[in-house]
Amino acid sequence: MYLIYSLLLTIGFLVLLPRFAIDALLTRKYVTGLHQRLGSIPNLAASDRRVIWLHCVSVGETEAARPLVRALRERFPSHRLVVSTTTVTGQKVARNAFAQDATAIFYFPIDWAWTVRRVLRALNPSVVLIMETELWPNLLRECRRRSIPVALINGRISQKSYRRYQRIRRFMQQVLRDLPLAFMQSDDDAARISALGLAKDRISIFGNVKFDSSVSTKLALTQEIQRRFALNPADPLVIAASTHSPEESIILDAFKTIKASAPGQRARLLIAPRHPERFAEVAKLIADSGMSWTRRSELVTDQDETCNVILFDSIGELRAVFPLADIAFIGGSIVSHGGQNVLEPAAQGVCVITGAHTHNFAAITKALLAEDALIQLPEVSFANAAAELASSIIQLLANDDRRQAVGARALAVCDRNRGATQRTVDEIANLFDSQATTTEGVPLPAIHVTAAK
Repeated sequence: MYLIYSLLLTIGFLVLLPRFAIDALLTRKYVTGLHQRLGSIPNLAASDRRVIWLHCVSVGETEAARPLVRALRERFPSHRLVVSTTTVTGQKVARNAFAQDATAIFYFPIDWAWTVRRVLRALNPSVVLIMETELWPNLLRECRRRSIPVALINGRISQKSYRRYQRIRRFMQQVLRDLPLAFMQSDDDAARISALGLAKDRISIFGNVKFDSSVSTKLALTQEIQRRFALNPADPLVIAASTHSPEESIILDAFKTIKASAPGQRARLLIAPRHPERFAEVAKLIADSGMSWTRRSELVTDQDETCNVILFDSIGELRAVFPLADIAFIGGSIVSHGGQNVLEPAAQGVCVITGAHTHNFAAITKALLAEDALIQLPEVSFANAAAELASSIIQLLANDDRRQAVGARALAVCDRNRGATQRTVDEIANLFDSQATTTEGVPLPAIHVTAAK
């Protein structure tokens, strides 16, 4: 099975190779990335300091890892921390967020056995921590062979991913035998990874570290954005965050309806698309809407202070704008993507709206809905989505008490659910302790941990 997996991985790489080549010639975007993906990274193996390797996939996992990184640096000050990401945007956020904490920040290697071995030789990590759902077969296998403990942190397996994994269940059983520990977000996530083949005594339920990553902070960047765009409490700000196509068209149509419903309404809209490669596409949609607009990436102009729509085309700054919002619509949820993280605005006491499709964050959505701390739209067609969204926002803008109460309850839910980061770091310390009792080629013994509810 591993041979077939590696063969399919090679075929996929060869199919994508022309794209790498074209991007390298036009923008040099993937030159460094490709080099690192083939295992060429800084050599830390000669150091006498232990290395912690933390892998995040993209922006969401990198943002969620902020409190974990802080806790690791505090708990293990003599260790070196290295961080890898899979995506280009994740790499940019990691370099910005962890520049002072990480010895090295690099692209995750393609999961061939030889590239993984090359990276493990260069790093000689004492532990490998994988955020959320990245189960790379050759990485897990090679770590087991070297008695390097691996822990899945903030583990999550959605129902959609579970169905996909079930198609290769026999292979997943092999892969999961090489995973010593999984710290899962919820009972459902734990049940799914157990059903796929991970022994129950290797599974712990610690909650979601994203509740910790959403801690409210007053950032200097927040004040800078507020000044530039003249955002003030008298003019309601609606944020459409992490949007996917065609959600930008839906929110623009909804915003036109909102403005038309109250001619004197001074509400403003800020749109932050999920994927940077769509910034130009969304800019054209806003320009074609006929509303006045500006964009974060351009030089300051007088229109910044008066425009109807702000295109927030930057990376790693979104959390700084949530404290200024009255309402936040979180995208990926009207389309069937499965939703994006609602916790950052919720932790600021902002009233959050999502669409019907939130299966990627099912546990978080369930916790908020149970406390009437989230507005979730019914499932409707794209044609009717703008009217449904506009109706919800209009009602909330007209009812300050209702809007503020939803936000306050969301903040309370976030406060109650914090603590997963500390539980995780405590068990990582146990992993270091257990290394002294392991021998080469023998998997680490599972650590029994009381589930945290």
